[in-house]
Amino acid sequence: MSTKPPTPRFTVVTLGVSNIRASIAFYEALGFKRKMRATGEAVAFFDTGGTVIGLFPWDQLAADVTLPDQPRPKAFRGMTLAWNCGSVEEVDRVLDFAISMGASLLKPAHQTDYGGYSGYFGDPDNHPWEVVVAPGIEVGDDRRVHLPD
Repeated sequence: MSTKPPTPRFTVVTLGVSNIRASIAFYEALGFKRKMRATGEAVAFFDTGGTVIGLFPWDQLAADVTLPDQPRPKAFRGMTLAWNCGSVEEVDRVLDFAISMGASLLKPAHQTDYGGYSGYFGDPDNHPWEVVVAPGIEVGDDRRVHLPD
């Protein structure tokens, strides 16, 4: 047996969704490119430039994980997704755009205590997305976040 540990990879975030058709339309409207369309509405995958967003029916995802799908939490679930931006103006544009595509505004954009600028929107199942520009975090033309060492 090899003593070398496996290479860590963070590849996909799969979101349980109540209405896969509506969620597919929402993420396409945000501009994420759908891949592997052969899966139809059983599961949907979107290229994010680094990792992948997967959409899967909430009850089926819960069954796959072997956790109960009820009651569905209305409170904070202990995680957020992030859309890092290059400027304060871009944060405002992204929040306005997401809301125009059907997102709910969870928290208006504001100056943060760490010197950034951030706001939150919720997708159709209220998965929270932070839209943020933060000091020291650069978003490249490759759509990936570049962090200093």
